[in-house]
Amino acid sequence: MFDFDKVVDRRGSSCFKYDANTVVFGRDDILPMWVADMDFQSPPCVIDAARRLCDLGVFGYTYRSTESKELFIQWVEQRYGWKIALKHLSSSPGIVAALPVSVLAFTSPGDKILIQTPVYPPFHAIVKECERELVCSPLKIENGAYVIDWQDFESRLAGGVKMFIMSNSHNPIGKVWSYDELKQMGELCCKYGVLIFSDDIHADLALYGNHHTVMAGISREIAMNTITAMAPSKTFNIAGMLNSVIVAENEEILKRYDKELNKLHLGLGNIFGHITMEAAYRDGGPWLEELLRYLERNIDFAYDFIRAEVPGVTFIKPQSSFLLWLDFRGTGLPHKEVAHRLLNVAKLGLNDGLTFGPDGEGFFRMNIGTPLSVVQDGMERLRKIL
Repeated sequence: MFDFDKVVDRRGSSCFKYDANTVVFGRDDILPMWVADMDFQSPPCVIDAARRLCDLGVFGYTYRSTESKELFIQWVEQRYGWKIALKHLSSSPGIVAALPVSVLAFTSPGDKILIQTPVYPPFHAIVKECERELVCSPLKIENGAYVIDWQDFESRLAGGVKMFIMSNSHNPIGKVWSYDELKQMGELCCKYGVLIFSDDIHADLALYGNHHTVMAGISREIAMNTITAMAPSKTFNIAGMLNSVIVAENEEILKRYDKELNKLHLGLGNIFGHITMEAAYRDGGPWLEELLRYLERNIDFAYDFIRAEVPGVTFIKPQSSFLLWLDFRGTGLPHKEVAHRLLNVAKLGLNDGLTFGPDGEGFFRMNIGTPLSVVQDGMERLRKIL
């Protein structure tokens, strides 16, 4: 019903992924498979909503309608069984913007903030830029899967951490946290008085029968200690619309978050973001279901190709999203040499694993949220590194 095989030429559209190749990689003749947006056209309902606004021709100050908020509430209840109310909602022009707002609102300079590495680079950067102390609890690989080192995780919490920034599901490894894992993390944070900021931007993209669980939906105690950040941006490929929903069931937490947000005058948002979010949550479900099956096929193709054609390179199939955490350690090549060959021999633009933390050495992140023909091109380029 929807054409995910269509190749869209995004060059010249102020597109970071394609138009910034020279700035990011130092050359323009590469295939960019890095920054986490997709190359598919957004759902027709989203495009139609944006087109109607363009036809109106007036782009004034914005207002978040009650209907758009109610559609979000219905969406998360139907998909995750998470029941929240209008009074629990706030906003941000993207989840990355909500992070420093939260750090500034709930911690002080020098306070310790915990992350689980390897993890999304802005988690590292924002903590440091806000002059807080970054504390890392590395994930471990056991029996072909990433797991939490519970002893290390609890010891970090017990060491005076004020906030835990978590990626749910986890970027870049694509892990969907289980109910039991989330429950244990949430209860430990409550035990040590550590506020949870849960970045659930990939929530809607669970694959292969995996099911996303919202941390704040586990118990009343955890809900009262959690800020949840969600957005339609990854789900419906509208990251440029700069819109997200922030949820806190604790009234005092929401009040403090909003105070910091309003100090920075970040509350209005993008008028296209409001219109497209409303359309996506109302009518985008069928498109999303087809997208998920297409992403699974892309992942399966990449997995089979790499196993057969690129010896020494592996990846754990992601349980969510469209990002592959490629492990090059089996090639025996130093990290810098892999980076050199990817860029200058394969002419592939990937995310360097070291930007996700020191445990990313030997890894690179690849975005397969693109037509299968582009994934095939990427795979053919990849095998040139050996």
